[in-house]
Amino acid sequence: MRGADTMQERLFTMARLEDFVPADHPLRPIQGMVNESLKRLNSLFNEMYADHGRASIAPEKLIRALLLQVLYSVRSERLLVEQLHYNLLFRWFVGLAIDDAVWDHSSFSKNRDRLLDHAAIEAFFAEVMALAEKEGLLSDEHFSVDGTLIKAWASHKSFQPKDEPPADGGAGRNAEANWHSQPRSNDTHESTTDPEARLYRKSSRAEAILCYQGHVLIENRNGLVVNARASVASGFAERENALAMLAELPGTKPRTVGADKAYDTTDFAAAARKIEVTPHVAQHHGGPGGSAIDGRTTRHPGYEASQCIRKRVEEPFGWAKTVGRVRQTVFRGLERVNMQFLLTMTANNLVRMRGLLAGAT
Repeated sequence: MRGADTMQERLFTMARLEDFVPADHPLRPIQGMVNESLKRLNSLFNEMYADHGRASIAPEKLIRALLLQVLYSVRSERLLVEQLHYNLLFRWFVGLAIDDAVWDHSSFSKNRDRLLDHAAIEAFFAEVMALAEKEGLLSDEHFSVDGTLIKAWASHKSFQPKDEPPADGGAGRNAEANWHSQPRSNDTHESTTDPEARLYRKSSRAEAILCYQGHVLIENRNGLVVNARASVASGFAERENALAMLAELPGTKPRTVGADKAYDTTDFAAAARKIEVTPHVAQHHGGPGGSAIDGRTTRHPGYEASQCIRKRVEEPFGWAKTVGRVRQTVFRGLERVNMQFLLTMTANNLVRMRGLLAGAT
């Protein structure tokens, strides 16, 4: 017999959000790791908020929501809040009951300064890494490093001379400004939209774009990101940030770091050896003065292994630019770009850890 095409809602329901999420859903193990990491940040969250006044949105829920935005490539916080209204999976992950009210999208902007001022995302990243180390997923001897460009949320038309009024004369961003064939550099020009963005080109054959740079340090055992940061774009940023991240590694045991030809300089090799890190850098014989890496390093089997494994450092970049949507940031200013980049790398680690732990059981 054909059923009736009607819908009769019940006055009361006993269904729970937990019942709507399959037992084998990939978000379940990620939620467990996220909750365990956030629980250790309770004292930090207490410092972020005053003991009096109206209760604000729990920072744990905001961070879970921001993670969902990365994991599901949600293009804006406004759309993320819309999803939280009717997506039961999102509500379950964040920790909102079916009948809980959802906050306004502007709450993310209001609370972002708190997260920045107290380095909450950096602390969350560290707790996730502590969990990975507890599970035996990290190597403490062999690493790889690399950098990538993050296109800024600014156009070429906004790149104006520092000591002159805007080229449009106040007519607006759609006014025509003829800057073609005019010499422009970061010394004489800056973006009126995002002053911290820099004009930079990846190579002599690539176009110059307004951008930032993202840097990651991975361990070679499982390819997990152990340190990440964004910086102002420059020709020295990759090597400077690589050395800074290597210097922050705990312990004093000798280590190796694999890298591409951009790191084959005398200064980088000497600075790395000074902090007990052997530079397994790809040789660049065509550079000025030849390669800084000689046979004393390349003769060892570990050098060849590092050169093979170091290519895995591109995987977090690929995931971050396709899934995490950091190919072009939607934030302005280095602090906010760095926060987005670090949160995206944290999400990448959580996804990899879920697979690694599932394979170990």
